[in-house]
Amino acid sequence: MKVQKMKCRSLEMLCMRALLLMLALLLAACATTSPAPARLSLRLAPSTLGASIARQQHLTVEREGRIEELDAALEIDENHLQLVGLAFGQRVMTISYDGRELNSWRHVMLPSQVRPEDVLSDIQLTLWPSEEINKALPSGWRLEDDGLRRTLYFGSETIAVVRYQQMPRWSGTVVLDNVRYHYRLTIQSVPAGP
Repeated sequence: MKVQKMKCRSLEMLCMRALLLMLALLLAACATTSPAPARLSLRLAPSTLGASIARQQHLTVEREGRIEELDAALEIDENHLQLVGLAFGQRVMTISYDGRELNSWRHVMLPSQVRPEDVLSDIQLTLWPSEEINKALPSGWRLEDDGLRRTLYFGSETIAVVRYQQMPRWSGTVVLDNVRYHYRLTIQSVPAGP
């Protein structure tokens, strides 16, 4: 019985070592096959937009065959950005950014993939002047702007493509195709208020 317990313990230790070795190899493979950084995190000062806007928006997100819709109110002035997201008439998200601090609130039922910092980056990528974005991009990133179309690159990899219906960019319909994270965001804007 004692010999059998020793054999089982030795087998368990051998299996544990093999598992740890496989885990270490897997982590090393992940580290070497993904040279691009995580998501871009734009944090441009509201004043660098160069305008004050107030828009009611209808957002449609298409991802993996699913479509989700959200209404939003967006206000930006030289000191502050505020976005309130509504679904079925209920507030599901609030984002407030003053150029230094990002504050947010989210409903517990909002999918975890909807992160306030990503929403802020998408807003700034679609609306801010390309000169301001390019000044803030980390090394290896660049934005090419052709008027009604802009493309975000990391090295030679296309990360996102944004298409505009008209100028200024916050009027009409904007479509952001995030190639890296496989989603499409369509923003339909109208001026807020009377």
